[in-house]
Amino acid sequence: MKLSVIKYRRAWWSLSAIAVLGSILAMLLCFKNFNAPLRPGLDFIGGTRLQLGLDCSIQGNCDRPIDTAEVSEVLVTKDLATSSSIQVIEKYTLSVRTPTLDAKERNELQQALSEKIGKFDDEKIQIDTVGPSIGRELFASGLLALIVSFFGIIVYLSIRFQFDYAIFAIAALFHDALITAGVFAVLGLVAQVEVNSLFLVSILTIIGFSVNDTVVIYDRIRETTELNPDESPNEIVDDSVNQTLTRSINTTVTTLLPLIAIYIFGGETLKYFALALIIGFTLGSYSSIFIASTLLGWWKEGRQTEPKLAVASGVGEAIADSEAKDTD
Repeated sequence: MKLSVIKYRRAWWSLSAIAVLGSILAMLLCFKNFNAPLRPGLDFIGGTRLQLGLDCSIQGNCDRPIDTAEVSEVLVTKDLATSSSIQVIEKYTLSVRTPTLDAKERNELQQALSEKIGKFDDEKIQIDTVGPSIGRELFASGLLALIVSFFGIIVYLSIRFQFDYAIFAIAALFHDALITAGVFAVLGLVAQVEVNSLFLVSILTIIGFSVNDTVVIYDRIRETTELNPDESPNEIVDDSVNQTLTRSINTTVTTLLPLIAIYIFGGETLKYFALALIIGFTLGSYSSIFIASTLLGWWKEGRQTEPKLAVASGVGEAIADSEAKDTD
């Protein structure tokens, strides 16, 4: 069965446009709530994060899930309620992010939470502190890495193929990165999911995976064009996509399987990193097949039509001039 990506390209473009617009809207809502397009984590804004798990080996200690209202009451007594965020993980694990606290303040907060909620397991306690200046440096470095990677991809594809190839590949990469960010913006709004430096790493990884898939299809398009110069660009794109389709699907599926395992069994630290890669890699395959290739076919078809129109116009003018001379 042959997949016709060109025939339904407007449907692919419309689907992507809806997803992109939804992502932008979600990020605007995040900006309104958090002064950032995504809910920023500790890495970017600094502060102290306490992750505390109840000790369920103590009888009656885990009879009921942690109540965020009780946690808020404790934060109010410590004058931290307005500047802190609370997240309950798997019913019996609490994550609290506050402004930067020293060791004494952390101990006092932990003790107050223990008295209110229950005894915490010492082996499940995690405390992280990042200064605001370090957070800003991490954010700036991450953005610089993204900009440099996009520039490097443009240069590489322009040298290997042509500049128009590079432009459409970058459009596909923006598509993948933007929608992935949009999904995390929604998660930040509805599930209090924060992004950290690992999220920037995942975006860079997604870009690398997506451009690799696009290069494979572009290589086949170039080869098919050289072998069949009289074939239309749209037919070449369809043939090239179908020739590389099995390879693209197999690569994506074999990559997603370990990521799904990491998401399920990898723990809280790697859970959302794996989720970002799952979303981004899936989008990368989709954009390489349905966005980058169809845009290139549309562009080349348009460029091929322009000379024909010019020639037809020239022939028409020549015939008209000849008829005029015959009449004279």
